Amino acid sequence: MELNRGFPAEFRRVILLTLLSIAFGLINGQLEWTLILCGGIYMAWTLWRIRQLDLWLKHSQNPPPDFEGIWGEIVDSIVRLQNHQKRERNRLQAVISRTREVTDSLHNGIVLLDANGNIDMFNPAARRMLGLRAREYGSPLVNFLRHPSFIEYFESGDYDEPLELPAPRSESTFLQLQVNRFGQGEAAIVIRDITRLQKLQQVRKDFVANASHELRTPLTVLKGYIETLKYSDACPKPWEKPLAQMEQQANRMSDLIVDLLSLSKLESKDNQEPKTSIRLQRMLEKVVEEGELVSGDKNHSFKLECDPALQIDGYKKELRSAFTNLITNAVKYSEPGTEIKVSARIKNNKVHVSFIDRGEGIDPVHLPRLTERFYRADDSHNSQTGGTGLGLAIVKHILTRHNAELEIDSKVGRGSTFTCIFASVEPF
Repeated sequence: MELNRGFPAEFRRVILLTLLSIAFGLINGQLEWTLILCGGIYMAWTLWRIRQLDLWLKHSQNPPPDFEGIWGEIVDSIVRLQNHQKRERNRLQAVISRTREVTDSLHNGIVLLDANGNIDMFNPAARRMLGLRAREYGSPLVNFLRHPSFIEYFESGDYDEPLELPAPRSESTFLQLQVNRFGQGEAAIVIRDITRLQKLQQVRKDFVANASHELRTPLTVLKGYIETLKYSDACPKPWEKPLAQMEQQANRMSDLIVDLLSLSKLESKDNQEPKTSIRLQRMLEKVVEEGELVSGDKNHSFKLECDPALQIDGYKKELRSAFTNLITNAVKYSEPGTEIKVSARIKNNKVHVSFIDRGEGIDPVHLPRLTERFYRADDSHNSQTGGTGLGLAIVKHILTRHNAELEIDSKVGRGSTFTCIFASVEPF
């Protein structure tokens, strides 16, 4: 059967038909008409096979036609291709079914968007969290998530950090969304219900704020009695040192409470202060003056480099607090008599505000954790300087509220550089 299929078999058939036509034409003396007649018959026969093939392709459930020659080879190739496509289709369908089973079992919501931001697919968790329905397929997601922060986040194209916002149909439910781009502009959005986490964080923030407020009154009373005893003429000589230590620790606890309240306020975003344009030189001059007061008899030399025209938009009190924390750290951890430099400059279209000291420096192993609350690179040294361990955490929160970042560069024995990098530049 295989010998009668393929191009060689068809070629032999054409040669045989041609030879027979020539022989018959020579016998009857009508060679040209005989060749034309045989060619027409072969063409009609070929058209009939094409018709049979076309009918089979349109009704593929019928068995394939049993052709010989090149047409038999074509039918065999089509059958093999159909079988291959069927196997691939079954395999892909199995993968799709398996993927859908996995996504349907997830507690996190999954929404797939096409390149135009329209909904391609969503799992039951996403349907529950966002209130989506089957008829929403092909509709823009922003029709259902109309929160301004989501629209701004989605259109920005910057998805390094997730977005937290209330659920569209329940203000008491909080969601976290992370957009992941793939393919030709498509997007996969992962949605988490973080309501319980938000409540736990709020409980923690309330506890810290309330505890700090409640501690202020008894601490003020203790400090008052300590000062009264310390400076009293009737104070026995052996009590002077213990009272001085008590006063030092009471002041340290007072600073800790102030920092805790500041951090709690920043975390709660309870800030009614409007953003304003801030001239950096004026603010940094005042910050340097505060550094000189903290330095006292340590005789640090201060150097300020800032373009008088340079300014940024921000919350004035918060930025003043962040810069003051940084220069205070520079004073505390620098050797007496060394230089502390404050500079503000534009680099890569961003404002860099740097605080540079010539202190003992920080081991690189500590750098990733310096902005954590209460983290201390050196407990003994921090206890001597009286730090609360919250200064850099406060700086980080303030910079985050300004869409800025803190960059730390430090080498042991060569000092440290803390740089606040603000994303946008607005010339004065």
